[in-house]
Amino acid sequence: MDLIQKNLLSQIADLHEVPEGAYNIRANGASAGKNTTANIDIVQKEDKDGIDIVIKPGTVNESVHIPVLLSQSGIQEVVYNDFYIGEGADVTIVAGCGIHNCGVDTSKHDGVHTFYIGKNAKVKYVERHYGEGDGNGENIMNPETIIHLEEGAVLEMETTQIKGIDSTNRITRGDLAAGATLEVREKLMTHGKQYARTDFSVDLNGDGCSANIISRSVARDESRQEFFSNINGNSVCTGHSECDAIIMDQAVVAASPQLTAANIDASLIHEAAIGKIAGEQLIKLMTLGLTEAEAEEQIINGFLK
Repeated sequence: MDLIQKNLLSQIADLHEVPEGAYNIRANGASAGKNTTANIDIVQKEDKDGIDIVIKPGTVNESVHIPVLLSQSGIQEVVYNDFYIGEGADVTIVAGCGIHNCGVDTSKHDGVHTFYIGKNAKVKYVERHYGEGDGNGENIMNPETIIHLEEGAVLEMETTQIKGIDSTNRITRGDLAAGATLEVREKLMTHGKQYARTDFSVDLNGDGCSANIISRSVARDESRQEFFSNINGNSVCTGHSECDAIIMDQAVVAASPQLTAANIDASLIHEAAIGKIAGEQLIKLMTLGLTEAEAEEQIINGFLK
């Protein structure tokens, strides 16, 4: 990898060298390195772009890194990655995409990730999106995540996009069996004329399952954000979604929650808050010697932490 690709890798995966364990690095539409382990296999798909990640039952304390890097302007791709996590496994998966676009053409990555998480398995999934360049060519990312949780399975999902993506449509779909748990933490920031759409839809099908979806975002300049969430309680279950946004300058933020209970013992809650940075917060930090701009950045960094 060249220096640009190495910088993208550090931004989206905190990697400064080839990781230990299983990994698949994709750069400019081709493989830039792959490794498997005794418990984790990575198989190239034959019918379309993408890979199958197969994790054996009972695998614990192992990780998989599958970053995507685009450093050539104008590359547009759709990649399909399927994850098969065996019963009782406990693993971490680090994904994400970094785009460096210094040309005039649009660079675009659409990633469809489908998870089949076995009984009592636990997965921590970290996905980061990052863009950079001279501003002449657009950076577009459209991540789609499809989640199937079997009985007692757990997925903790952390997604972050705070720089350089001009347009994104972020789709998450999930269905949960009995006792399964889905935890989602989204962090998002837009600026300039960027647009971001987040769309969650979760079916709580099994008794005792639960979903907790939290989105924190900052909209600056003339950017636009839309947040949609749909939780369907079809069993004795608990569901919670929360959209908390800071709006600045001439930005626009819209939140559209929807809750549907199809069981008398479904407990569903939604919370939404959109507002500007509180004046007293700014004043307090400015009395400590910060400029107004520095105070704003401090507040935003703490909000998105």
